[in-house]
Amino acid sequence: MAYIPRLKEEYKERVISALTEEFGYSNVMQVPKLEKIVISRGVGEAVADKKLIDYAVDELSRISGQKAVATMSKKDVASFKLRKGMPIGAKVTLRGERMYEFLDRLVTSALPRVRDFNGIKANGFDGRGNYNLGITEQIIFPEIDIDRVNKVAGMDISFVTTAQTDKEAKSLLSELGLPFKKN
Repeated sequence: MAYIPRLKEEYKERVISALTEEFGYSNVMQVPKLEKIVISRGVGEAVADKKLIDYAVDELSRISGQKAVATMSKKDVASFKLRKGMPIGAKVTLRGERMYEFLDRLVTSALPRVRDFNGIKANGFDGRGNYNLGITEQIIFPEIDIDRVNKVAGMDISFVTTAQTDKEAKSLLSELGLPFKKN
């Protein structure tokens, strides 16, 4: 018997019917679903110290459970002493089981560790059903050992959905457990 993540089962059993009831879909395939989660982190100081990229890649790999890759600059910027092709960040794209596992850990263990947490802001939608969330400290994740962190840094998490509108995407992410602030 293959392992199925808790949130994936919950999506199939409860979320699909809840969204169909809310928006009146006539077909199960119309119900929006989570396609991928992209975790990215810019490391501007990496222009001077190349080891910072390795730390960022290592931390993102620990957090996501999947190997992260370094992102390269696309153009020269003289004022930043940046050349085309220099590593300036790290990212990892999660799909399938790992995506649901990461979302589960984010909602159940990482976000509750944020100091003075009242929920995440609902203004991170892009108009096409995708949501972007900024996290200020990587130490909220239990996989990160605070003693081994050389610098506290944030990251961006992008949730890419098949939803057509922001309202549908917000309903989907709320049903999956993301705690949005009450206005």
